[in-house]
This record gives sequence, C-alpha cells and structure tokens, in this order.
Amino acid sequence: MNRNLLATFCLVVGLLPVELLSQSSDLTPQVEAALRKGVAFFRTTSTHGGYVYQVTPDLSLRWGEGLKDAETIEVQPPGTPAVGMSLLRIYQATGDTQALIAAKDAAYALILGQNKYGGWDHTIDFANLNSETVSFDDNQSQSAISFLMALDQEIDDPHLTAAIDKALTMMMTTQLSNGGWPHLYPTQGNYHDYATFNDAGINDCIRVMIEAHQFYPNNPELEKSLRKAARFLHISQLPPPQPGWAQQYNEYLQPAWARTFEPPSVCPTVTIRNINTLIDLYLALGDGTLLEPIPDALRWLREIRMENGKWARFVELGTNKALYYDRGRIRVNSVAELHPERSTAYAYEKDISAELEGASQRYVLAMKLGHRTMLKAEQAPLTPENATKRLQALANPVKKILEQQESSGAWITRNDRFKTELPKGERWNGQYTVMDRISSEVFNHNVAVLCEYLELHQQLEGK
Repeated sequence: MNRNLLATFCLVVGLLPVELLSQSSDLTPQVEAALRKGVAFFRTTSTHGGYVYQVTPDLSLRWGEGLKDAETIEVQPPGTPAVGMSLLRIYQATGDTQALIAAKDAAYALILGQNKYGGWDHTIDFANLNSETVSFDDNQSQSAISFLMALDQEIDDPHLTAAIDKALTMMMTTQLSNGGWPHLYPTQGNYHDYATFNDAGINDCIRVMIEAHQFYPNNPELEKSLRKAARFLHISQLPPPQPGWAQQYNEYLQPAWARTFEPPSVCPTVTIRNINTLIDLYLALGDGTLLEPIPDALRWLREIRMENGKWARFVELGTNKALYYDRGRIRVNSVAELHPERSTAYAYEKDISAELEGASQRYVLAMKLGHRTMLKAEQAPLTPENATKRLQALANPVKKILEQQESSGAWITRNDRFKTELPKGERWNGQYTVMDRISSEVFNHNVAVLCEYLELHQQLEGK
C-alpha cells in the first residue's frame, strides 16, 4: 500500500489523522540510519564476536555477572545470544549486511564456546575453553539454541547446522526421566540435579523444543520430548487445595530446597508460567488434555492474593502463608526483616495481576477457538487498524531513542547506578556505584522498538 492510499484508508476508518501518520512515516530514514550506526558501534564492544552486559564508553571495563576480563563473554541474556537476535532482527528489517555479519560473528562465538555435551555455561572464557557444565539457569543454553536456530533459517552454514544438531541432542539427553530438565548438567549431587522451574528453566527448555519442532518438523524425537515434558507438567502440579507448582522437585517429585533462601513451597510466578507453557504445548501438539490443570491453578492464584494486592513468591505448603527466608534458611516474618541483599535483589512479593489476567485470557481463547485457530490468531500480524495505533504509540519512544543516540552510534546510560562489586565472600549491604555505561539490555530494547517501527511501516505499505 503506497502512502497516499494509506492516508486515504486512515481518513476513511478514522484511525489516525493523516498529518500524524505522515510525521511518523518521516522517521523511517532516521530509524534505518540509527540502526546502521548502532550496529557499527556495538560491534566494537564485542570480544571474539560475543558480548557482555555492560561496558564503559572507553571499553576499559566490562561487566557480566561481575567484572569480566577481555577474553570472557556472557551467554546469559542480555548477553551474546540476545544481542545476536537483535542483530538478526536488524538484518531482517533493513537488509543491512553488516548486521548479518555481526549476527554470524555472535553465532560463531557461541559455537566456539559450545562444550562437549552440546550446551553452554553462563559465560564463555576464550582463554580456557574447557567448561563442561550445561546450564539451564536464566535462559542460558536455551537462548543460545534459540538464536542459532533462528539464524539457521536465514543462512546455510554446515558449522551452524552441526552445532544445532549437537545442541538438540543435548536437550534430549539431559531431559530427566520424569520429563523435566535439571538446573545444571551433568549431575552435581545436590539441588542442581532437581527438575527446576525457577527462573523459567524448564519453561525455556520447552520453548526451545517447540521452536525446534516447528523449524525441523521431520524429527520425531522432538515431538516425543515435548510429550514427555507435557506429562511432567501434569504430574508435577500439586494436589488441591494448592494446585500450583513448586520451583524445584527432587527425584521423588516432591517440592525441595534449592538455595538456603528458596524453600519447598508453592510458587505463584512459576504457576503462571506453567499455565502459559501448557497453552503453548497445546498449540504445538493439539492435545486438549494439556489444558485440564489450568482452571484449578487459576482459581488458587486468585484465592491467595495478599492484603497488599501482591502475591508471595513462596507460599507455604498446606497453609497458603507467605514465606520469607534469608541465607542460612533463616525464616523471618516479612520483607522488612530481610537483609538488604535479599530484600532488594529478590522479589519475595510481587504484583502479578497483569500476568494472571493475561494467562486467564489465553486459556479462555484456547477453549473457545481450538488450537489451530488460536495458533493462527497468535501468529497473525496486527490488523491495519491496530498496526496504525501501535505506530502512533511508538512515535514518541522512537523519537526519544533517536535523540539519545550518540554521533558514534552508541546509546550510553549516563550515571548508571548499580551494586558495587565487592571482594569475594563479602556480602553486599546496600553499596552502589554510579558510572556511565553502555548496556546490551538497552541496545536490545532500542533495537526492538526501532525494528518494530520499521516492520509495522512495511506491513502497512504491503512490503
């Protein structure tokens, strides 16, 4: 659709004043230029093609989970796989070949750091490529596989294909006999061996296997893995009157301790994630029985909202009381009694009303539409009306991002305030450092906004 036809369309349906849409359209060249400059600059922050979380503007200091040396990159988002996804999206939205080259570099960094099992720990140290730990914590191995598979849809590279095959074999090898995935692999002899929903570990594993099933439908082992995981979601749901899920389960399928401030309990945030994962599995497999655990879980979540409008992270088994633990399994009565390390870094209470409503609405749609119609609906582009409204909502954020970009192409977070790095073994007690930094998270966010803006314009123009 050309610009004149689009303007006429907007006038007829009353979606947006023509002059506002024209102003929005005028940003397209600036957005494309900003993305090209952003790619060119951000590549200078990489090591072997990979990325950490933050760097100083002069690139002299690098952070991930703590300060990092010049030979180390982060696998955990918002590090290398997440940046790689952003670079790939820029290429898809703009055709910028430099973005594709940078995305390939990020993939090759991950391939070089892939360990003998086929997975990744949370970092890659190029001075010592001997890690033998596969981590499913915080979307580490999962995000790497997702990125490699997404890139595989754009390019033909035998090294990439081999890395993906190795990674998917690892995913099936590491899947526990009960259908879940552990926190770490190989076995550690402690809670890291447990089937772990904490930080969306199993949920991200299932997401990766759904993606793999969609990308490579001729591999029957992928569907077998998904059905095994689906069964685990069913059998790990706790019985009434607390039909939610725990953060982690021992070999007897009992809620179990992890770290000394993570008690056996029922977890509302885990429960909401699992509701959405059950719906995702239903859309992938078409098995209506996957939705059966959801009504009881939704009802329990609504019943346990606290008087302050929030939900406890940990709900005591048998009582529905909120649990608060400090290190050393020290139980206290409220967030106010926790050490600053726990009270500021760990969401013991959270308002999850929006997430609960979203999961509830998805369940209603799944029951109403069926898996085929709902899958099409979730994958469909926005209607012209909604796309135009979304463009209008994006106009000011896009302008702000463009204004904040330096002439070099960098987005710098001025006076960034973050926890002070302390000597090993010393407990953080409220100390902060203030410094200008360049953030992978900010880069990924800005790229997402700018690319969405371009994608919506392309959709409305019929490209």
